[in-house]
Amino acid sequence: MPQRGQLRQTETATAEQTAGDIPARIERIPVGRFHYRLAGTLGVGTFFDGFDSTSIAVILTVIIAYFDISTAQAGILVAAGYLGQFLGALVIGALADRFGRRPAFVLSLVTFGVFSAVCALAWSAPSLGVLRAVQGLGLGAEVPVAATLVNEYLGARNRGRIAVAYQSTFNWGLLAAPIVGIVALQGFGEDAGWRVLLAVGALPVLVAAYAWFRLPESARWLAQRGRRAEAEAYVARMEQEATARGVDLAPPQPSPPAANSRLRLGELFAPTYRRRTLMLAALWFLTYFVGYGYAVWMPTLYVRIGGLKTTQALGLTVLLGVLQLAMVYVTAFLADRVGRKPLLTWSFVIMAASGLVGFVGVGVLAVHTWPMLLATAALFAVGGTAPTSALYLYTAELYPTRMRAWATSTCSSVNRLASILSPLLVGALLGTSLGAGPVFLSFALASAVALVVVVMAGIETRRRRLEDISR
Repeated sequence: MPQRGQLRQTETATAEQTAGDIPARIERIPVGRFHYRLAGTLGVGTFFDGFDSTSIAVILTVIIAYFDISTAQAGILVAAGYLGQFLGALVIGALADRFGRRPAFVLSLVTFGVFSAVCALAWSAPSLGVLRAVQGLGLGAEVPVAATLVNEYLGARNRGRIAVAYQSTFNWGLLAAPIVGIVALQGFGEDAGWRVLLAVGALPVLVAAYAWFRLPESARWLAQRGRRAEAEAYVARMEQEATARGVDLAPPQPSPPAANSRLRLGELFAPTYRRRTLMLAALWFLTYFVGYGYAVWMPTLYVRIGGLKTTQALGLTVLLGVLQLAMVYVTAFLADRVGRKPLLTWSFVIMAASGLVGFVGVGVLAVHTWPMLLATAALFAVGGTAPTSALYLYTAELYPTRMRAWATSTCSSVNRLASILSPLLVGALLGTSLGAGPVFLSFALASAVALVVVVMAGIETRRRRLEDISR
């Protein structure tokens, strides 16, 4: 009869084999219906994440007038939502590695969907800020958890293209928010229209109910946790669908054995991962310092500096949304062709240039017209879309399965700190005699620093298996 120690060794060897052969089998399966269903379910949630995230920017001018607050106070209102997102990313991200991607995704949807409806009932600017902070708990976690799950079902060959294309659903949400905002403000008037826009953001609750029953759990995560039967069922379904459409699956290539260990929160800063964690934290912070700074305030700048009406400003926001959406697909096309590092490098070059254009045009030459603002924002959109749509992919690639959701959520949570600081800084500067010129200069400097970081510390991950990258 086998001794207890021998049984434990056998169980450990079986768990390590499971954690290795499941990823190896996933790697050889081409993209098919399983992946499209997965991306479709997650994509609807991510769409509403983008919709709810940017809704406050759409109605910010109306909110300022409705509650009679200053631009500095409006900056605090915006920052409150991002504070909630920062905390939500940390907490729910850890839960995703402990209890699974699916329950964490559902929890995120329910949280931000319910509180979007409650935000529509806000009775004052402070109450709206508090409610947005609670709503942010779900908003901050949904995208990194969903991005982790998408990445874990993709092979190295097309991971960049598919993962970034999925991320476009967030941009569709960004685009939809000003469109719905225009309809709501024109159809219900400004006093009620902003409440209608926020109420629409409650629809993710329906998606959560569907996801609870139909969304697959990550087979890589299940294998890592020793739940072979469940992981086997998902991978076998993918293999059957592939062979049914005539795909001749190659034999699985051996994967390096995965350490069957539990999540340790401090491992992000262990010697193996410290350099990449600091690199990613810097990129997340600097990218979103610029991205949220101009995205949140640009509609207001069109009105205050460019002299447009609120609905006209939202119309320009829609045009920029179309441009950003197009750039997401350009990014998806390039991600597996040129690689992550060159893509990020050139993006930060364009962002730095756009900041300088805004500083010279608005600050130095005093061209206070909406075409000048639109040109600057368009350059930001061209340069900034690649980092904002590819960083979730890039971050998830650099860590092992046991900590991938936690690492992606934690690194991406740094963008919430930037999202808190940037609106506060922009709001404060706009309330002084300095105007918008120094704002654009700060964006240029942040982009230049990000460029240096990615050139000096960036790691290329193009067409490499997740298990190889994260060793």
